[in-house]
Amino acid sequence: MEFLHDIEECLRVLQSGGLILYPTDTIWGIGCDATNPSAVEKIFQLKKRSDKKAMIILLADEKDILKYVTQPDLKVFDYIKDIKKPTTFIYEGGIGIADNLINEDGSIAIRIVNEIFCKTLIKRFRKPIVSTSANISGYPSPLVFNDIDTIIKNGVDYIVQYRQDDLSPATPSSIIKWNIDGSFTIIRS
Repeated sequence: MEFLHDIEECLRVLQSGGLILYPTDTIWGIGCDATNPSAVEKIFQLKKRSDKKAMIILLADEKDILKYVTQPDLKVFDYIKDIKKPTTFIYEGGIGIADNLINEDGSIAIRIVNEIFCKTLIKRFRKPIVSTSANISGYPSPLVFNDIDTIIKNGVDYIVQYRQDDLSPATPSSIIKWNIDGSFTIIRS
């Protein structure tokens, strides 16, 4: 695989509580170990973002949702299968991740990735990874690597080389709130 060196470096940084700048299935993201509150705090500081604003976690497999949600509605799995666009779901009852990733109402945002780099990284890491847009809070999300601010690039411990030259403009994921009663609310399509 052309990104094997990147995977090894990301694993080293994630395991030591550091931050990575990496391509996701949507836009470039800042990531860390989603179970490490100190690493999560570093992202809030780098982005100059309120810790009241939620960030999402990425998982490699749908079944992993069961580890991080207290009462998952199994109907969500049927819904996820039919989605083509990357979609982040907000679930009630988040568990098993850093407390500063769980919203005040107890919910968490999760996206299952299909992009090969992210999927490989998460499977090798064996834990969820934070993903948040690679921008200072309040500024536009970068659509390509070259749009990422130098402050962000200098603030992470490793920058993935893979896909830096990809100039296809990326788009953020859809966001859906999955309610305990099985209904859902589309927040961003």
